[in-house]
Amino acid sequence: MQKVDEFIAMAKPLIDDDTIEEVVRVLKSGWIATGPVTREFEKKLSEYFGGRTVMCFSSATAGLHAALMAVGVGSGDEVITTPMTFAATANVIAMLGARPVFVDIDPGTINIDPSKVEVACTSKTKAIMPVHYAGLPVDMDPIFDIAARRNLRVIEDAAHATGSCYKNQKIGSFGDIQVFSFHPIKNMTSAEGGCVVLDSGAKNEQKILELQRFHGIDRSIWDRFSAKSSGFYDVVCPGFKSNMSDLQSAIGVHQLDAVDAMNERRRKLADRYRLAFADMFDHVHMQSVPDYSFVHSGHLFPLCVLDWTQRETFMEFMKNSSIGVTPYYAPVHLFTYYRRTFGYTEGDFPHAEYVGKRIVSIPLHTSLTEDAQDYVIETVRRFFYGNKNG
Repeated sequence: MQKVDEFIAMAKPLIDDDTIEEVVRVLKSGWIATGPVTREFEKKLSEYFGGRTVMCFSSATAGLHAALMAVGVGSGDEVITTPMTFAATANVIAMLGARPVFVDIDPGTINIDPSKVEVACTSKTKAIMPVHYAGLPVDMDPIFDIAARRNLRVIEDAAHATGSCYKNQKIGSFGDIQVFSFHPIKNMTSAEGGCVVLDSGAKNEQKILELQRFHGIDRSIWDRFSAKSSGFYDVVCPGFKSNMSDLQSAIGVHQLDAVDAMNERRRKLADRYRLAFADMFDHVHMQSVPDYSFVHSGHLFPLCVLDWTQRETFMEFMKNSSIGVTPYYAPVHLFTYYRRTFGYTEGDFPHAEYVGKRIVSIPLHTSLTEDAQDYVIETVRRFFYGNKNG
């Protein structure tokens, strides 16, 4: 069997020398907070997303929170989303005093099931927040139709979906509002950070986003500290400090140049996994990829271990074999806070719970070599088949 000399991480950022040199240049420039490099990053992101407005934040979580505020979500409102996501998706809803209304998933795609969304709508529903799990686009047309009929806003949690395409359109280039993550494990990174993408004509929402990312102050940091500025400012509403720094943007600018090529590498590796595990349908299931997903970013490669009682043993076996694996994700509605606060309980969303008990993400990243991937494949097969030729 193929041997490896070091631990194979589940995810790993790819940072090249040009990026390091850019960070050093910014460090030496004397301006390391939000400034010209962040503006450049936002401009390049806007071009990437077809000319739409882009605003960078310190994290995707901060972006989601600000986006909900921008569309007026507040106390007593409801926001429809999926339980199969990172806790941040639901947390930002709850932090605004709104109720996260979970809708079960399609167990094949692991994405929210659009056919179940409308029945979850009430007079209190203010927005729908679909999540493009693992980078696979949600089937958005039915969701847009529901939103249009009911006058709802759609905020896409696109944390996994930088570079993904739905029906030949890049996620972020169409729709209402999208929020992307540049966390170190994502397809492109700015060390930490994220961005909100929206139509250039949505001036009121842009203003709210701008105020929310820096204390509710009516002037940007760049304007306040420029040579011609008086330095005076006003606070027009309570706000947070969730701006992106030029140090972060210096990384992001170079990552954006390479993200499509990095995604292509991820997809090739994902195709190798799919081929290698195609005969293992009695032991594992893979995420299905519908025809409407023209491009999948390949952020994660999740496997569902069909016999859920084997999952922990499988994960331990992989880790003992120097392979990183993670159970992305546990269904949010079963966390203590959501049970206690909103009354969710086991059995509410059976498809999400079925997947949540079985799911394991295995290594998939740009730096993963084919030799290392072969070792991962051999180790997965060895767990289920032993030393047999399975």
